[in-house]
Parts: sequence; C-alpha cells; structure tokens
Amino acid sequence: MRTLLTLIACCCAFAHAASANEAQESASAKAASTVKTKGTPAAGAKSEHGVSVGGVPLKQIAAAAEKADSEPASSSRKASSSAPSAREREAEAEADLSAKIAARLALMRANQQARVAAAAKAKKAAAVVEAAPKVYSNHWSYEGENGPANWGKINPEWAKCSTGNRQSPIDIRDGMKVELEQITFDYHPSSFNVTDNDHTVQVMVGGGNFITVQNRMYELIQFHFHRPSEERINGKGYEMVMHLVHKDGEGKLAVIALLMERGRPQPVIQTVWNNLPLEKLETMAPSSVIDPIDLIPARRDYFTFMGSLTTPPCSEGVLWLVMKEPVQASPAQMALFARLYPMNARPIQPGSGRIIKESN
Repeated sequence: MRTLLTLIACCCAFAHAASANEAQESASAKAASTVKTKGTPAAGAKSEHGVSVGGVPLKQIAAAAEKADSEPASSSRKASSSAPSAREREAEAEADLSAKIAARLALMRANQQARVAAAAKAKKAAAVVEAAPKVYSNHWSYEGENGPANWGKINPEWAKCSTGNRQSPIDIRDGMKVELEQITFDYHPSSFNVTDNDHTVQVMVGGGNFITVQNRMYELIQFHFHRPSEERINGKGYEMVMHLVHKDGEGKLAVIALLMERGRPQPVIQTVWNNLPLEKLETMAPSSVIDPIDLIPARRDYFTFMGSLTTPPCSEGVLWLVMKEPVQASPAQMALFARLYPMNARPIQPGSGRIIKESN
C-alpha cells in the first residue's frame, strides 16, 4: 500500500511540473490547456478538491487503493472462516478415525465378554453334568443280553464277574484229601421270612445261628435255591442246590452248599414253600419258625476252596464249604420250584489253579 502511494505521489509531482513549463513557453498552449482543463481536468492538475490524477482526486485514488488492498485480506479471512483449514480437516479425520476405532474396540470387548460368559456357562453346565453320578443298571438275568456272559459289562461294580480269577461255581475235581476239621453248627429254631426276589426264592433267617470253621465264627444270614445245581463234583451235576450264606464280624462270607437229589420230602423246604409270596418281590413273614439244623445231612464231610458269590457283584474272597452228602427233597417239592425258576444257575467258571481240599 505504501509503495503504491509513493508512486502516485511521484506521478502527481511530475505532472505538476510538466504543466507549469508548458504555461510559460506558449500562450496558445496555455489557452488550449485552459480550454481542455475546463472540459476535463488534466492529469495531475489541482482541482478545488486538491491534487488529482487524470481528473480523479488523489484522495479518491488512495481510498480505492486501500479498499482494493483490504478486500483480498477480508476475502481470505472470509474464505478461511467458511472453509476448514488443512489442520482442521486433519483433526476432523483423526477424530472420526478415533471414533471408529473406539466403536470397533467396544464391539470386540462386547463379543469377548459374550464368549467368556458362554464359556463359563458351558463349563458350569459341564461341571453339573460331571457332578451328577452316572446311574448303572442293576438288572441281570440268567439268559439273554443281561445273562452271565455280560454281567461284568452291566455295572462297573460287577467287573469281577468278568475279570476275577477265583469265581464260582466250579467243577470240583482232584481235591486234596486231608483231615479237615469238622464244621461246628450252632443252629436253633428261628423266625424267618420268604421273598421271591425275581432271581430265586430267598429265606432270611432270624439271628443267633452260627457255624465255626477254621477258627472263625460265621452267622447264618439267609439261604436260597438254584436249579440245576451250580456246583459239580467230578463233572456230575444235581437237580438243585441250596446255598446257606454266613457272615463273620469282619464281613467275610462263608457259604455252605447242599446238593439236592430226589427222595423223601424235606420238612424245612415244605415250610418255605407253604409260605411263598403270591407276587414277585413281595415278602411273607409267617409266625411259625424253622430250624436250619434240619437241613444239614448226617454225614458232614465236605470240600472247601476259595471262590466268589455266584451272582452279581461276584465278590471274591468267599469261603466255600460243599457238603459231600446230598440232601433229599421230594419230586413234588422240586417240581414246584421248577415252575418258578426252570433255570437259575450260573455256568461253571475256570478253576484257575485254585487249591481244593476235601475230607478223608
């Protein structure tokens, strides 16, 4: 702006000096200049308003220059205020990107929390499933898929039925004849009850009936029946067998096996048959009594060996005492049981090299 004013001032001075010289040299030129000046003021001539350039007052020129000088700056400021600068645009882009990143992170955190919650729920559900004990079947039979060949697969607690090496019954052969101690029987008339347990007829006997053998005392708990006999002697089987189950104070078991053959009626067996329940899994508790000693044969020689229960869970460590002399029962008595259980005997199991002793 200052430079422009300086140029205009110089131009005015130069024009003023040129006009004065022309007036002094020629009157005609002065007249012409005067006539011209009357129509249109000469450039650089003074008017009543002061110095002018080309008829335009200097003050007007200066004002126009100032206006022209100020307008670009004003326009620039106006443009700056209306259009964002590069820095502002960069800041806006950065803010927009930050917002997008924050939204994405929030979504990722929400998804992660959802996955963690789902995993925790699944783990809790799995823990509940694991905590719940698996229920195994207790149903077994003497034939079919629940028969003896599969007893060990039905329930893990019955594994011995498949894996044991002292299982019963066995075919009693090659017994070592020795002086076995006599079994001491301390039986007396006792109360009883009878149950058809869907596997056999079982008779529970009142307490106080004991045997003593190998310096241990065992109490009679129950007796039951199998058809045909489970035990064999030198390959020979019998029509039925009765098992008298005893237990000592430590929970060890001793089973006396009474092989049965046809003959005269057996009084204790008849009393049991007289009190059979009308339905399976029911129990009859008569007011009469039985004396277990009436079941024991007069000759009390026996075989002995270690074996197992002949029904699940097939627990081993059972002392077996198999009487050599069979017990007689009438054909009618045996036929009655056969109507209930035509076959309820476990097959013969391997001897597995076990020692068998027998009375001389």
